[in-house]
Amino acid sequence: MQQKVTKNWVTIGTGVIANELAVALESLNGKLYGVANRTYANAVKFAEKYGIEKVYNEIDEVFTDPAVDIIYISTPHNTHIHYLKKALAAGKHVICEKAITLNSEELEEALQLAKKNNVVLAEAMTLYHMPVYKQLSKAAENLGELRMIQMNFGSYKDYDMTNRFFNRNLAGGALLDIGVYALSCIRYFMSEAPSSMVSQVKLAPTGVDEQAGIVLTNDAGEMATVTMTLHAKQPKRGVIAYDKGYIEIVDYPRAHKATITYTEDGHVETFEDELGLDALAYEVLDMESTINTGVDHMHLEYTVDVMKIMTDLRREWGIKYPEEEEA
Repeated sequence: MQQKVTKNWVTIGTGVIANELAVALESLNGKLYGVANRTYANAVKFAEKYGIEKVYNEIDEVFTDPAVDIIYISTPHNTHIHYLKKALAAGKHVICEKAITLNSEELEEALQLAKKNNVVLAEAMTLYHMPVYKQLSKAAENLGELRMIQMNFGSYKDYDMTNRFFNRNLAGGALLDIGVYALSCIRYFMSEAPSSMVSQVKLAPTGVDEQAGIVLTNDAGEMATVTMTLHAKQPKRGVIAYDKGYIEIVDYPRAHKATITYTEDGHVETFEDELGLDALAYEVLDMESTINTGVDHMHLEYTVDVMKIMTDLRREWGIKYPEEEEA
């Protein structure tokens, strides 16, 4: 595996993920080429922290800079499509924080722009790139038929309706923030996309989804359940059950370790990430490899399937964000 950055990366946004990206690039003997943020002063502070030379006065300057190869978008969900359209139209490769867009219609617009301009578009879904998942995918070939997947994700957030997790104007809610991880993991292991689903949802006072339970099935007879909440801690635990054994993954969004327990004799096989890089470092390496080789390592087809599930669920729940009401 290539372990050195070869492209010029720029972050739009200076929050937690942008900091993790900067650290990941440093672990790969590189650094961010530039930074842009809605608040210029925050961009300057971020640049000073990581020794970044290029600070853009305006975000739009990123798209016209010919030196920029890859743009990482880590702004709130509802702003993603705005920056995606500008970046892709400018011929920049883009990796965008999850959820990549608000809905399938926005994602389709971005996909068409990426295709037209011959650039790579990807969602920053860590689990698609962690070495443990690649090991598990190969091991699962010998486990027989997939039967059932169970995914939990519970995060305890202060019950403050003004923070981004519950804020409808910032596309808050459990589904786009944490449910996307569970659904992405399910799609990674399912042989085909779910074709039917049932669900129950509890709404927060702001009208966004606070917690939900979801059951998904596909035409191959594979079934999955998701439980998620923004106001109660749950282990980020996934169990993927096959005829001949079950996979168990703890902290599945960024798992460095997993086990398979075999049905016949109960013995346990452990899979570990020997490199132990930051989760975002694996995203960076796969993104650059995709650009350099033309071989897709970003699983955009899974992103499309997951976005359709989330779009359909929110329609079923009657949840619209302001941008969708204006459309």
